[in-house]
Amino acid sequence: MRLFLQIVTATIVIAYPLAVYFGLNYLPAGSIALVLCGVLVVRLLLQQQQVKALLLPIIVGISLTAGSFIAKQHDWLLLYPVVINLTMLSLFGYSLKRGPSMIERLARLKEPELPDAAIGYLNRVTLLWCGLFIFNGAMALYTALYTSLETWTLYNGLIAYLLIGSLLGGEWLYRTFWLKKS
Repeated sequence: MRLFLQIVTATIVIAYPLAVYFGLNYLPAGSIALVLCGVLVVRLLLQQQQVKALLLPIIVGISLTAGSFIAKQHDWLLLYPVVINLTMLSLFGYSLKRGPSMIERLARLKEPELPDAAIGYLNRVTLLWCGLFIFNGAMALYTALYTSLETWTLYNGLIAYLLIGSLLGGEWLYRTFWLKKS
């Protein structure tokens, strides 16, 4: 049951922009805020024994969704992608300062004995991810404050994921084909 709840809540959190769009357009006022708040509360309860750094964005998400319901302000729902990008920027940026970098940590899961020459490259990739989180966070804030719900949904529910996928895929291609040749 726990695994099922983790999969369902993770899927809803990933699809958050779509859920907000459809909820605001097709459900009674305030109901999507209440549903998303409930999903995030379940996510919080499931998350407690896992990554503690991810507790803050879930708690902020609960505050935004509950506040949206109580204040009857659906605009608050639009700020959650900003919170996620700020959290990821903080995690990746902190790892650059304290070491090892986030990308180095992930690389060591597959290859525990990395050559020293790889560390600089992995730090640069982590810095690149920080740049993406800054850009995505700024765009998420801009779309939340100054654009229509449709534009916000398009950016946060599709374009941001395409950018993340492009960075993942592009870095993998670069590492696989160009770095291996040198």
